[in-house]
Amino acid sequence: MSFNRKIDHTLLKADAKEADIKKLINQAKKHQFYSVCVNPTWVKLASELLLKEPVAVCTVIGFPLGANTTEVKAFETRDAIANGADEIDMVINIGQLKAGNEAFIKEDIEAVVKVAKDKALVKVIIEASLLTNDEIVTASRLAKEAGADFVKTSTGFSTGGAKVEDVALMRATVGPEMGVKASGGIHTAKEAQSMIDAGATRLGTSASIAITEG
Repeated sequence: MSFNRKIDHTLLKADAKEADIKKLINQAKKHQFYSVCVNPTWVKLASELLLKEPVAVCTVIGFPLGANTTEVKAFETRDAIANGADEIDMVINIGQLKAGNEAFIKEDIEAVVKVAKDKALVKVIIEASLLTNDEIVTASRLAKEAGADFVKTSTGFSTGGAKVEDVALMRATVGPEMGVKASGGIHTAKEAQSMIDAGATRLGTSASIAITEG
């Protein structure tokens, strides 16, 4: 199958240069990936270069630790949208989740959703590799209750990436309508297909070319 329109073609490395971002954008245009996912500093450039293309601009908020204040996450989201972001991938406050502070998590997500409403789609990164199954269920449920569009497995910068069983658990929790993004450690078409079979509707990967070209 063609994975192209399910892929967020991703480059979030700290040492990425403008030339690297332009290469990413050109690859996304050529292969018609769903989006490019870049750090906030590159959103304006990506938006300008993709202005007339069917490729969205995705960025990350509270990344990669999720430990920014809610106010900062809301500000980051507002700034990213002003610069042309179409999609917002925000990281939850993992420590607050593990402490059982559900109200904090829900309000943190809601603050970003409120800013993005009718302007950008919101994906909530739960960093599943740091969570128990019960915590994955809780985080996914809170993302849905807070009005997010997607729940996402991982930043790709923690102890592990997407796992098939985590994707399946997230899908079972949020139901059939909400988006589920598998991200981190997806390198082959076989791995990509396994994530989709488990319930993922979007894939975040830096190995997009290898996946689509085999």
